[in-house]
Amino acid sequence: MRDLAASVTVDAYVPAAGSARRDAGMLLAVTIFLLLAGLITVYSASSFLAQTQGLPDHFYLRQQASKALVGLLALYVLARVDYRIYPQLAWPLLGLTLLALLVLVMPGTEAIAPPRNGARRWLELGVRFQPSEVAKLVMVIWAAAIAAKKGERIRSLRWGLGAFGVIYLAVGYLIILEPDLSSVVVIGMLCAIVLFAAGARVGHFVLIALLALPLFWEWVRSASYRMERIATFFNGGTDPAGAGHQLHQSLIAVGSGGLVGVGYGESTQKYFFLPEPHNDFAFAVIAEEWGLIGTAAIILAIAAIGVLGLRVARRAPDAFGFLLAVGLTALIVVSALIHFCVTLGLLPTTGVTLPFISYGGSSLVVCLAAVGILLNIGSWRA
Repeated sequence: MRDLAASVTVDAYVPAAGSARRDAGMLLAVTIFLLLAGLITVYSASSFLAQTQGLPDHFYLRQQASKALVGLLALYVLARVDYRIYPQLAWPLLGLTLLALLVLVMPGTEAIAPPRNGARRWLELGVRFQPSEVAKLVMVIWAAAIAAKKGERIRSLRWGLGAFGVIYLAVGYLIILEPDLSSVVVIGMLCAIVLFAAGARVGHFVLIALLALPLFWEWVRSASYRMERIATFFNGGTDPAGAGHQLHQSLIAVGSGGLVGVGYGESTQKYFFLPEPHNDFAFAVIAEEWGLIGTAAIILAIAAIGVLGLRVARRAPDAFGFLLAVGLTALIVVSALIHFCVTLGLLPTTGVTLPFISYGGSSLVVCLAAVGILLNIGSWRA
């Protein structure tokens, strides 16, 4: 893939045909399937929660559906916006993202960035959104644009990964202040994937990871709940009523599903046994209600997006399109893999949404926007 990124050039663009159109249709179909699966999952997982809050049982479904409409509009528009404009917008978009992240954690901005559950992660400017989710998309665009421009210089530690590290640290530091360590890790993984696809050296990744490890460990140690989650992860089954409660209940939900599940709407873990059943543990509810068959369908759909996204990248007519398609595909697939692993106890518990499925407007709109850009990249050929 790195050889392709370095060598592909194009002087003229011609709308793609044949297999590219089929891939686009399949990508759109899989996205709609996941979106619909997400809406019915959100309703099932949140209806009881809404009623206990004195709200209609369809409250969270209605909220998610409204964000889905916004996301589909973004998909439609971005599928028709020439992706070659993004290198010119990369720095302005990054600047706006940094500004939003800064406003989010500044003292005196609580009116538009109110604390919720001990964190300040949402800006309320007429509409409520999560800047760290937007940062994932923006950082992929920025990393792809700069990596494509640097070309072979990406293999230099000073002018390659070193220069990227400065921007990543700035973005990551502001997100840590929210606090939201999981988003910092995801953004780092996405940028690393883009840079690796561009030809960055593996040895440089290892060196930077070793240098960053003490800082990362200090961030983890700064919050006792993070340490408790890591301790629980390495000592599975311990403290099921305390730090291990989320994982314990998630595994109960997954194990209860069996082959075909207990039936739609019949989950018992959503009755305050499983924290955030409509969000951080949406996959556990799917496993309980739809069983192995339902979880396999979701996993295969995510895998299909991965394959189709990489096919778009392979056919991209220039280096930037290739790198952008790789990054956008990773944005969806990496988040899904982390969510799957957390649900199954293969990673420490953290709040990463399942793309298109979990409740959360910012994540949903960003993922649909990513698909829209992928569709546009796939519509061009050399």
